Amino acid sequence: DTHLGGEDFDNRMVNHFVEEFKRKHKKDISQNKRALRRLRTACERAKRTLSSSSQASLEIDSLYEGIDFYTSITRARFEEMCSDLFRGTLEPVEKALRDAKMDKSQIHDIVLVGGSTRIPKIQKLLQDFFNGRDLNKSINPDEAVAYGAAVQAAILMG
Repeated sequence: DTHLGGEDFDNRMVNHFVEEFKRKHKKDISQNKRALRRLRTACERAKRTLSSSSQASLEIDSLYEGIDFYTSITRARFEEMCSDLFRGTLEPVEKALRDAKMDKSQIHDIVLVGGSTRIPKIQKLLQDFFNGRDLNKSINPDEAVAYGAAVQAAILMG
């Protein structure tokens, strides 16, 4: 699913913290582009931190009307708020197997593509789906598509 990616996870986190800011400070930042941009940047950073830590802090000085916004999120809370997105990650895998008329036992290597594959929950879902098989992490997920395109070009060129 090329439409499901890091931005979807970022949006969930941004919406969560917009609501938290509203609860804590009785102010709605949802229409303030600058505040949202700064919050999104902090959320992207927190999401990356949660790939290697169980908790991430967000500290944004003067986010809106001079109000500092200091908060944190746990990996468990992040996974909970994105649970439907995580469940959706397996659908394209299942479809690819059906389209190729293959069983998952026939797959030799599971190569992760895209930055969001660094998210531990996605790795766990894929590993569980493939019955505990190891995931190939030797290729940088941000570069995997480029490698694949280069291989395909070489094949087409003969």
